Amino acid sequence: MAIQRMDHVSVVVDDLEAAKAFFTELGMELEGEAPIEGDWVDRINGIKGIRVQIAMMRTPDGQGKLELTKFHAPALVSDKPDNAPPNALGLRSVMFEVDGIDDVVARLSALGGELMGEVVDYGNYYRLCYMRGPAGIIVSLAEKLS
Repeated sequence: MAIQRMDHVSVVVDDLEAAKAFFTELGMELEGEAPIEGDWVDRINGIKGIRVQIAMMRTPDGQGKLELTKFHAPALVSDKPDNAPPNALGLRSVMFEVDGIDDVVARLSALGGELMGEVVDYGNYYRLCYMRGPAGIIVSLAEKLS
């Protein structure tokens, strides 16, 4: 059996409202929000007493989804240093193609996003940058050049 599609990427955040605002400003749409708890979610995660609030965000084309998860119980834990660099092991970034990268960087910066380096040209193909977003994740932005 082959993979049919990638459904979503999940990001655990401490401030769900701020994360929703950040990704809404990026251009994602809130698909839905729900509390999740119960024996079934405890069994899936192998952790007892899970109580979370999730917000499912989707790209305007409906193809990409990002699940934002706020844990109410158990308490959050960190297995990596805060603001891990791009060369840290594990999932490091989520990339989005955008129009008007300079405007997007300015709007996300106003919501606490931090440009990690510079906006650079990759040949004649893309303008690219990395920003630090909610929960310290790296949000990569790419603007296709004509």
